[in-house]
Amino acid sequence: MKIEIRLFATFREGREKKQVLEIAEDMNIIDILKILNIDKEEVSILLLNGMDGGFDRKLKDGDILSIFPPVGGG
Repeated sequence: MKIEIRLFATFREGREKKQVLEIAEDMNIIDILKILNIDKEEVSILLLNGMDGGFDRKLKDGDILSIFPPVGGG
């Protein structure tokens, strides 16, 4: 199955801004973070299809996962 990953801010460094991954049927969000080499502690906002997603949520074909790091500024 295929899912779309959207990365924001510093997570884009060295990675594609938007990518489609072919994954196994039984994968969850934490598995995707491992593939992308992103520690779960680094994730500030995680959206699955535009809604708040938990790390253990199972993914389905066509899902869109958006991952944001903490945002600083002033």
